[in-house]
Amino acid sequence: MKNLKINNRFTTELPADPEVTNETRQVKNTVFSFVNPTKPGNPKLIHASEEVAEMVGISKDEIASEEFLNVFSGKEILPETKPFAMSYAGHQFGNWAGQLGDGRAINLTEVEHDNQFFMLQLKGAGKTPYSRTADGLAVLRSSIREYLCAEAMFHLGVPTTRSLSLMLSGDQVLRDVLYNGNPAYEKGAIVCRVAPSFIRFGSFEMLTARNELKNLKQFVEYTIKQYFPEIKGEPKEQYLQLFQKVADKTREMILHWQRVGFVHGVMNTDNMSIHGITIDYGPYGWLENYDPSWTPNTTDSQNRRYRFGNQPQIAQWNLYQLANAFYPLVNEAEPLEKILESFMIDFNSDYKEMFLSKLGLFTSIDADDKLISGLEAVLQLSETDMTIFFRNLSKVSNEDSVEKAMEKIEFSFYKTEEISGEILEAWKKWFTIYLERLKSETVSDEERSVKMNAVNPKYVLRNYMSQLAIDAADKEDYSLINELYTLLQKPYEEQPEFEKWFAKRPDWARSKVGCSMLSCSS
Repeated sequence: MKNLKINNRFTTELPADPEVTNETRQVKNTVFSFVNPTKPGNPKLIHASEEVAEMVGISKDEIASEEFLNVFSGKEILPETKPFAMSYAGHQFGNWAGQLGDGRAINLTEVEHDNQFFMLQLKGAGKTPYSRTADGLAVLRSSIREYLCAEAMFHLGVPTTRSLSLMLSGDQVLRDVLYNGNPAYEKGAIVCRVAPSFIRFGSFEMLTARNELKNLKQFVEYTIKQYFPEIKGEPKEQYLQLFQKVADKTREMILHWQRVGFVHGVMNTDNMSIHGITIDYGPYGWLENYDPSWTPNTTDSQNRRYRFGNQPQIAQWNLYQLANAFYPLVNEAEPLEKILESFMIDFNSDYKEMFLSKLGLFTSIDADDKLISGLEAVLQLSETDMTIFFRNLSKVSNEDSVEKAMEKIEFSFYKTEEISGEILEAWKKWFTIYLERLKSETVSDEERSVKMNAVNPKYVLRNYMSQLAIDAADKEDYSLINELYTLLQKPYEEQPEFEKWFAKRPDWARSKVGCSMLSCSS
């Protein structure tokens, strides 16, 4: 990989752990530890993204090389690099968890290409000082889900990490899928993921909690210098500008999640990026029937803290924790509180604009608030597929009758026999208002349809689709991974050759492990 331009800004400019073993321990007065990946037994490349490879400076030919296989499985270390794991803490499900860190992630190196910087990180490459009681490895099923989802999200227009490669390690990994006392061996796998950096809210929480304020100041100033160079002014003003930018980028990310119906499942502060990108794809999912209380995470099934409808509020709560981490540098609560208070005000304003775009309405009137809340209510009266509903709504014309409009979205109902009586009347009432509202818009039906289809995807990575690819991959059939990868590169296009994926969740997927609910086990 001769064109990879190695850069070691993180490890040369920030304080390192003086110990160099990978033994689990409390690591203090540092932000990272040097650690080499565990050498895999017999690595095999399953899939690699040519698009991401080109982005970081790797050619198509190099993907097929033995060097690519060895480096991105952790078997070999790139010359002039020193892999490392990051130290951070976090609030998990609302509770302070103390030191966490990269327990199964190892940053290989930072590279520079086309005036952009990228951190290359292996997930599932072995034990680190932050692995606690775990082995630092990952299994094939979770690795397939992460690899495909990051790329699916990117092409949906959602800020995210990227996926470079997916490999089998050739080793067996013991996991208890549902945490119910039934562990079993599974195929080990490694994903290389790519981001500007993997700095998290918890990176700063760790330093403040330990009162390591010198390191906190150094880390915050490093973050500004390397990733937000447009920030200028006195130090205190810079810290506030950084917090504002993180809040803004987080708000934009959550807005995209709500737009496409994505549920992260584990919005702990250690899973929140300071770049406002989606990281750590564990028990995620897309809303199938429109249910704001749905969470894909078995661990969260009782309290539903991370349910779809609560994601904006959790983002704000997480930003409160980041504000607490920044407070020793700012020494003033009011400016931080002002940013936090404006977060939800700005989100609600942006949410209305986003929702109207999904409805094909490009001007805003006061009555639209009722139109939106009315739709959110009727969508929940009977199971209604979110993706299919909004996609087919673009076929509705302002000349349609209410009955004709209902016909065009009927495919989105899971139980059409339920659309009768009071439920049918509620739908008719909403469509009566919507069709009248469409007539006040100046765009043509054709133009509106094109605009709606640019924000309402036809294809998303439903959990049952991932599970089918996982089941096939367990039998060494990787064709579905290839097919889904291709499909998800153009989620807004019709792609008639893939029409079979424009479908509601099948009945068998309602309760199947990996399709309805998932755990953090990987």
